[in-house]
Amino acid sequence: MITALDSSVIDANSEALGIGVPVLMENAGRAVASVLSERFPDKKIAFVCGNGNNGGDGITAAKFMSKNNVTVFLLKPKETIRSEFVKDTLSKLKCRVSSFKEFDDREYDVLVDCALGTGMTGEVRPPYDEFIKMANTFTGNVVSVDVPSGLGTTMTVKPEMTITFHDIKEGMNNENSGEIIVKDIGIPDDAYDNVGPGDMLRYPIPEKDSHKGSNGRLLIIGGGPYYGAPAMSALAAMRVGVDIVRLAVPENCSSIIASFSPVFVISELSGKTLRMTHLNHLMDLTKQFDAVLIGPGLGTSPITVGLVKEFVRTCKLPVVVDADGLTALGKDFVSVGKTILTPHIKEFEKLGGIPKGADSVKELSRKTNSVVLLKGMIDLISDGYRVRSNLTGSAGMTSAGTGDVLSGIVAGLASKGMGCFDAACVGAFISGRAGEIAFDERSYGMIATDVIEAIPKVLKEYLR
Repeated sequence: MITALDSSVIDANSEALGIGVPVLMENAGRAVASVLSERFPDKKIAFVCGNGNNGGDGITAAKFMSKNNVTVFLLKPKETIRSEFVKDTLSKLKCRVSSFKEFDDREYDVLVDCALGTGMTGEVRPPYDEFIKMANTFTGNVVSVDVPSGLGTTMTVKPEMTITFHDIKEGMNNENSGEIIVKDIGIPDDAYDNVGPGDMLRYPIPEKDSHKGSNGRLLIIGGGPYYGAPAMSALAAMRVGVDIVRLAVPENCSSIIASFSPVFVISELSGKTLRMTHLNHLMDLTKQFDAVLIGPGLGTSPITVGLVKEFVRTCKLPVVVDADGLTALGKDFVSVGKTILTPHIKEFEKLGGIPKGADSVKELSRKTNSVVLLKGMIDLISDGYRVRSNLTGSAGMTSAGTGDVLSGIVAGLASKGMGCFDAACVGAFISGRAGEIAFDERSYGMIATDVIEAIPKVLKEYLR
């Protein structure tokens, strides 16, 4: 079962792979026509079509059916149809095309609902509400295409059959959709197995009336022996659109880290390393934030290891664990909250993973009850049920600090409200694409801060 957003992501990823919406719509239309011809031979069929892609599926289906048995009724003027492909298909139809205002239900045996597609919210407006009322009093057979129009609202078509594509859509069941027929329309496996440009649709675009803090508040716990790592994670989080980043770091490196950027907020912790006496203060800090990143620059002192284990065990926020934080968790770690682990291959083994491809990432994800993002030439991301691959990246990303950049991006997205799996997938894509841009500009001379500076270019490239 997939959501409306999943469906949009898959379509966009398919287009990026060279399988555009017109191809998918052609395949969908052919699939609908095949079912209708088989189930309702020699019946008079009325397609009622909206001006979006759902209507396009119906118009395209009509092309593959006998012109004598089919009429297309448009709910809105043909000039409002968004797709040039659909307009062209409509202009070439040999069957009758008319306005929905001319529809006479006594003339037809089958009503095909192609009015509204996935993702409907709120109230159904005219003329769609009038159509739904009519459809639910139609005495013949009612068939919906992809989803029943209005699904997810208080007013929805109640068909006896729904012909849907690729997978059942969220919210569909036999009670509200009738018999559900799933048709393959040629979406390539890579469109959902691999993270792609379409996944950027998951990025949480800020509302116009949002205020400081409403677009992500991230706490980064790190530093002590090392100070560059937490600073780079923080810069990456800011560049991916987080409103507020606070770094909780030992006092020996706090002033150095603060000097990296005037936008950093610093919580200074006593001593040179994190230890258990800091736990209560850190837990109090989490009340002000939406997500936490722990690990960059921490070192592996035994007193720090104990703190990391207890913090991750008790924190109720989404937590990204990276670098020395992963070493601290060890092979027996099991998350009791929302956790993302971002290991490279050696850290993966320290967590108890056996590096044998996608199945081993899924296995470690289940074992730790965490989302696992295994960094590599091809990143592998799993929530224990799904595994997706990220192919973005460049040869220059072996440079020190790029892992800290990735963890900052992923934690930043989690703080902006993305689920752990989606944050890991989209974070890997953004990081890798930024690395490609940096490599194009700097070649093998690129460094981690070049990747950070390229993050806004990725957002500009893909966000609509």
